[in-house]
Amino acid sequence: MFHFTMPRLKVAVAAAALGAATFTAAVATAQDVRIGAMREGSSWYVFAATLEQIIEPILGDNTVEVIARGGGVANPMVVQGGKAEIALSNKATAVWAVEGADTYEGMSAPDIRSLVGGLNDVYVGVMATQAFIDKAGSSDLAEIVASGTPIRVLMKPVGSSAVPVAEMIFEGLGTSLDEIKKNGGDVIQVDTAQIADQIRNGGADIYIDTMIKGHPTITEVALTADVQFLDIPEAAMAVLADNGLTPGSYGPGWYEGQDAATTGANLGTVLIANANLDEETAYQITKAIIENAEALKSSHGAWSQFDPAAAMKPENVGIELHSGAVRYYTEAGLM
Repeated sequence: MFHFTMPRLKVAVAAAALGAATFTAAVATAQDVRIGAMREGSSWYVFAATLEQIIEPILGDNTVEVIARGGGVANPMVVQGGKAEIALSNKATAVWAVEGADTYEGMSAPDIRSLVGGLNDVYVGVMATQAFIDKAGSSDLAEIVASGTPIRVLMKPVGSSAVPVAEMIFEGLGTSLDEIKKNGGDVIQVDTAQIADQIRNGGADIYIDTMIKGHPTITEVALTADVQFLDIPEAAMAVLADNGLTPGSYGPGWYEGQDAATTGANLGTVLIANANLDEETAYQITKAIIENAEALKSSHGAWSQFDPAAAMKPENVGIELHSGAVRYYTEAGLM
C-alpha cells in the first residue's frame, strides 16, 4: 500500500473506475478483442497496432480494435470493468490495482490477469532546466528540496503512472506536491503536446515523466531545451522500491545531452487480460506475441530489449497469469 495521500488523483481515478465498473457488456468471444493502449504516437499505441496486425488474421477480420486512450494507471480498471479485453499496463500499477492500493481509493481489480511481461522498461525519471539548476546552485534533487527553493513541477495529467510516482519521490524527500505549492512553487499538469513548449518557454523547473527509450516528448525536450537529467535520490528510491518499482538506471545516450546513466525507477510493462477472456483467445494472443517477438521488437525502439523467454517470470508479470497464458508457456516448455 502507498504511504501518501493524493486527493485529486484519487477522485479522478475512482470516477474512472466507477464508470468502468458500471459498464455492462457481454463477455467477449474469441472473435472480439479490444486492446487498451494509449494515445496515437505513443510506444504503447505502436505496440498495440502491431499486435492487432499479428492477431487479427488468427482471430478473424475486423475482430480486433485498438483503444487509443488510457494509461498505466487507468488500464487495469479498463480491463476490470470490461471496456477492453486486454491492455498494456505497468507491472507496478497492475499490482496496485489487484491490491486495491491507495491510488484506486478502495477500489480494486481482482479479475485482471497477466499474459506477457517484461515487454519493456519504463523508467520514471526527473529532468530540470539548466536555468533552474543554476538558480538553485545544485543538481542534487534532495538538496534542492531541502533548501526550500520554490519549484514548479511539470507532469502529465492524472492517469499517467508518472503522477503517483512523483508523489512518492517527493514523499521520500520529506515533502509533497501540496507543500511545494504552499512554499511558492506550483504543480503544472498538461497534455503531452504542451510539455515541450512549457519547458522551452520557461514555464516549469522540473519535469517528471516516463523515460522510455525513443520517447518522442523527452527526445524533443532534450533536443530543444537546455536541460539536465537528475538522479532520483536514495531516500526517494527507497519509497519507490517499497511500492513495487525496481531501482535501476536508463541511458546513457538515450537522449541528447545524456552523457551518463541516470538513476530512475522502473515500472515495467505487462500485457494484462480480464480473467473472463476465454482460454483459447488468451492462449492465441500469448503465442502470437512470443512467436512474433522480433516483429514487435522492431516496431519501436522501446520494445527492443524484450526477452520472450522471460515473459512469464513473476518479477516481470507481477500478477497471476491467465490460464490461457499458462497453457501456452507450459506447452512451449517455458515453464
